[in-house]
Amino acid sequence: MEDARVHEEVEAVERLLEQLEELPEPARGCALEAVQGLLGLYGEGLRRILERVDDAAALSEDELVATLLLLHDLHPTSVEERVLAALEEVSPYMGSHGGGVELVEIADGVVRVRLEGTCSGCAASTVTLKLAIEDAVLKAAPEIHSVEAVDEEQASAAPAPTGAVLPMVQVGLPVAAAARWAAAGALATLSEGGAPLRREVDGAALLFCALEDELYAYVDRCPGCQGAIDDPTIDGQGALVCGGCGRRYDVRRAGQAVGGGLLQLDPVPLLVADGGAVRVALDGVAA
Repeated sequence: MEDARVHEEVEAVERLLEQLEELPEPARGCALEAVQGLLGLYGEGLRRILERVDDAAALSEDELVATLLLLHDLHPTSVEERVLAALEEVSPYMGSHGGGVELVEIADGVVRVRLEGTCSGCAASTVTLKLAIEDAVLKAAPEIHSVEAVDEEQASAAPAPTGAVLPMVQVGLPVAAAARWAAAGALATLSEGGAPLRREVDGAALLFCALEDELYAYVDRCPGCQGAIDDPTIDGQGALVCGGCGRRYDVRRAGQAVGGGLLQLDPVPLLVADGGAVRVALDGVAA
């Protein structure tokens, strides 16, 4: 069964369980007791399977299996280890801001992190978490309810986690708080040749720029020309040059105008899956 089909089945089961809650007694009690009995049997079966396999962690790499293990409190990897792994995994793909993120604590289903470097104090930091960091964390640790950013004072007051600080987790400036992720294509295609690549994704005109094995995405609009970026090129300093007005924008620094000023490109958050499929967050990007 494909993963997409699995998600559909899970959603269908959740809807059925909600309907069970609305049944009158004694039917409601009997139905819920039957479901709980089945879950107990499946949980015991999973526990016995784990006792007989050499690499329980390998089993948990499958998303559905991992969910079932979590449901029965059998996951072989701690939630802190999975959260740290999620942050480390997403770090190479979120480009354009060059900061870091520190895991502060995990408590009551909430992951609290502190952004460091150029990310610290950025007005878009909270949105960044919603678009990318939270996406990765919730996938790795479904028992987590949310991800929050805390300031220096809050971080100092929190108990130190046992995991290590992850330096230089690159995060991009997002464009909206609630992400609508769309498939943009394969990483190899979007990075090929090193030149800026125009691509329309779900009606949004985007410009993809590859620099030193990192991929960045921007809205195809020059704030100087107030139109599409004319004849875009990348110069030797890693700046995106608009052929129409000659203005230069730092690709690695969230599209800020080179040499100062208030002009800035609109960065679009992106994530790259293990197989190289690229997704971009399009909420707030005009079609």
